Amino acid sequence: MATTLTRTKVRRLPNVGAGIGGLVWLAVIIVPIYYVVISSLRSQTGFFASNPLALPDSVSLDNYALVLESGFGRYFLNSVIITVVSVVVTVAFSLMAAYGVVRGEGRLARTGFSVFLLGLAIPVHATIIPLYYMITRLHLYDSLLALILPSIGFAIPITVLILANFIRDIPRELFESMRMDGAGDWVMLWRLVLPLARPALVTVGIYDALHVWNGFLFPLILTQSPDLRVLPMALWAFQGEFTVDVPAVLAAVVLSTLPMLVAYVLGRRHLVRGLTAGFGK
Repeated sequence: MATTLTRTKVRRLPNVGAGIGGLVWLAVIIVPIYYVVISSLRSQTGFFASNPLALPDSVSLDNYALVLESGFGRYFLNSVIITVVSVVVTVAFSLMAAYGVVRGEGRLARTGFSVFLLGLAIPVHATIIPLYYMITRLHLYDSLLALILPSIGFAIPITVLILANFIRDIPRELFESMRMDGAGDWVMLWRLVLPLARPALVTVGIYDALHVWNGFLFPLILTQSPDLRVLPMALWAFQGEFTVDVPAVLAAVVLSTLPMLVAYVLGRRHLVRGLTAGFGK
């Protein structure tokens, strides 16, 4: 009895080391974000004359106005188009492929899954030369489609892997009962898998959107027109244009990160559940 009480008391002791480590890690994350936001609200003179971590004496939105007047809206729209189209096509195709891998029988399903896993081992940088050659031969160079197609291709393998692991968690009895009621594969995919796989779909949607939104290599190699710039390329251009105007560059950084931050906040509840699906077995 005494041993049980002792164990209970030990379990209730707070983990001081973990708490301190968590606070340190929180500071590591929060301080840079705080610095970027606060600095973007300073004037150029105030940025060099005051403590970088102190609150500004006067809040100025001139940096944001300057960024918006420099074509930020066009770059933002390009990023939105590329990200939305890439994510929608990737998730739709990967859901059907993952369903075929999990529910399929025979050698074709196993081989297909192996091909998707092989895609995870191919680094993007190793394919940029043949990819550039293919895009130019298809006369797609310097277009939004030249950025959408590679983004879809490189996002599919990891998306199929996550969705396949999640679909494996769905009880087989549900599929069998629907099959006995006469439901086909499309009906089961639409009425059973799609509703139950919502956490995984949100997870891969946010994950793929982050990669496409922050992509720099494809826009750098496959486009050259200023009108087709996406936000990472725009930030690069702003850094050269506003070389000494650091607050303006930081204002552009804040504006470019807001959409992904909103997406993460809205889908944060599903992220951990979707990423860990199937790995506990």
